[in-house]
Amino acid sequence: MPDSHQGYGMPIGGVLATEQVIIPNAVGVDIGCGMVAVKTTLKDITREQIIDTMKIIRKTVPVGFNHQEEEQEWDGFDRAPNIEVIQKNIKSARKQIGTLGGGNHFIEIQKGNDGHIWLMIHSGSRNFGLQTANEYHKKAKSLCQKWQSDIPDPDLSFLPMDESVGREYREAMEYALEFARANRALMMERTKSALAEVVSLSSTDFEEFANIHHNYAAMENHYGKNVMVHRKGATLATDSTIGIIPGSMGTSSYIVKGLGNKESFNSCSHGAGRKMGRNHARRTLNLAEEQEKMGDIIGKPRSVDQLDEAPGAYKDIVSVMANQTDLVEILIKLTPLAVIKG
Repeated sequence: MPDSHQGYGMPIGGVLATEQVIIPNAVGVDIGCGMVAVKTTLKDITREQIIDTMKIIRKTVPVGFNHQEEEQEWDGFDRAPNIEVIQKNIKSARKQIGTLGGGNHFIEIQKGNDGHIWLMIHSGSRNFGLQTANEYHKKAKSLCQKWQSDIPDPDLSFLPMDESVGREYREAMEYALEFARANRALMMERTKSALAEVVSLSSTDFEEFANIHHNYAAMENHYGKNVMVHRKGATLATDSTIGIIPGSMGTSSYIVKGLGNKESFNSCSHGAGRKMGRNHARRTLNLAEEQEKMGDIIGKPRSVDQLDEAPGAYKDIVSVMANQTDLVEILIKLTPLAVIKG
């Protein structure tokens, strides 16, 4: 994908199809990481209203390593599969749901070129998904070493789909996908409530456009074969898919419609993509320059430690979008007004 950058085993921003096997590390450690976007009926919002909304969001949506103080409700907890790693982490997951996490996860208030104010969230399955990913990647590595499998990189170790360990990982992964989707949904409900409290909106003033993963694997039919398509930092882009491609914290994001490009396995980029590693960004980027790049956007990096998520750490989203005109059609361009980073 045009946003690809170095990752373990395969690039982040990569798509890989397999027959008869599934590769945990080709899904990635944040199973179900993805995007949700909501359009509001608002056409204008003041800076003061944005600041007040962000204050409420920060009180109701824990970020970074913070979890909920109380266990949260989700009907999915009652149907958790009887898989050891799931059951081991289900109690802590009850306080992880509805939390943003760290790294490149974010909550944004945006202005669309359709004239409307939008809300957007990027997050995944939190430590719940990480533990699942690590558990099955270890099992895959152990099995591939035992079999002396001819693979180019141990980080591409696989699990056979017709054996219990492969079926078990797939079931655990799909449950983590459900959790990630529910996590974003709960955060979005609280973000909507925060905005509604400040500007007096009702539930009919919000329209969800998409809640879509970009770290997952799914059985699909391509070139006449049923294959397991792994998207590690890539988004489904069939000709009926509405997707979300975010930029950096200082650049535009896009609501897109897939074009069903067969050569990409019906996929597109999941964002702008990094152009430098986190430590490199902290060492080389200038804080004042990165703050200036963000103009009037609320939520600029406040210290050198936060430069790993500054605009300069990412590829130019305009170029990334220009490089995938055969994969997606841009429907709406969204400009950030305020951002909360994990």
